[in-house]
Amino acid sequence: MINWTELSSEDDLQKVIQESHSHPVCIFKHSTRCGISAMVLHRLEQTESEMGAKWYLLDLLAFRDVSDAVSSRFGVEHQSPQLLLVSEGDCVSAASHTMISANWLADQLTANH
Repeated sequence: MINWTELSSEDDLQKVIQESHSHPVCIFKHSTRCGISAMVLHRLEQTESEMGAKWYLLDLLAFRDVSDAVSSRFGVEHQSPQLLLVSEGDCVSAASHTMISANWLADQLTANH
């Protein structure tokens, strides 16, 4: 089961970047108004393991400025839903919409560590 931590400020984002130097960090950008986003969130929540990563949930409608900061900081075009894998302060992989899955993430974690 995934233990989500809310990402709700640019200060939180700086902490996430620092934390990524110790272990992989996943940022899930979620739209509470999008059916696909809800489906992907549900699918991620069924994951039995956190796969060695720390998980952050960003409600991009409530915290659009933070979502924009994430896109700007990591040079990743905004999508929703979107999952970013952050390691050593950089986004090493990103997926959106139905490309997001536990299998995709496991492959990315293996390839980037």
